[in-house]
Amino acid sequence: MNVTFLTRMLKVAHAHKIDTKPSVVAVSVSDRKGVLKENVPQVELVVDHGIRGDSHAEGGHRQVSLLALESIDKMRAAGAEVNPGDFAENITTQGLAVDKLPVGTRFRIGADAELTITQIGKTCHAGCAIRELVGDCIMPREGVFAQVDKGGVVRPGDTIEVFHVPGRPAHGQ
Repeated sequence: MNVTFLTRMLKVAHAHKIDTKPSVVAVSVSDRKGVLKENVPQVELVVDHGIRGDSHAEGGHRQVSLLALESIDKMRAAGAEVNPGDFAENITTQGLAVDKLPVGTRFRIGADAELTITQIGKTCHAGCAIRELVGDCIMPREGVFAQVDKGGVVRPGDTIEVFHVPGRPAHGQ
């Protein structure tokens, strides 16, 4: 599915207050660090590694990066011409304020993939392409990082289901 088309349709749904489930807007990878990521039709999440083929997939606690489209829209409102993947995020979400979820939150994307949030925000590195381009970068404030607990393929349009938030009772309790 065309990412631009999907983004437009989600904006229409949001503007008309049509109930939409949290979902993936774009998936993005790059072959080296410090550059904008390229949107791709799908990615494969690998347990304890990250996204197959992405330069940031090294294991550790920052295996996958996520940013909400709503955060990107803030930059657009400030005049920046930016799109999903431009902040070097792997997964762009819609309808879920990922930066408001605490570390330890577990969620499922699509049919199989499961992740746990391990870090909120980051220190922006010298030479950040976005900061140099537009004078600001939201990834340090609103981006999150996660580890892959269960692998799977993730595509634009996949739904996101949060199934564990630390400090909150599990479903049915």
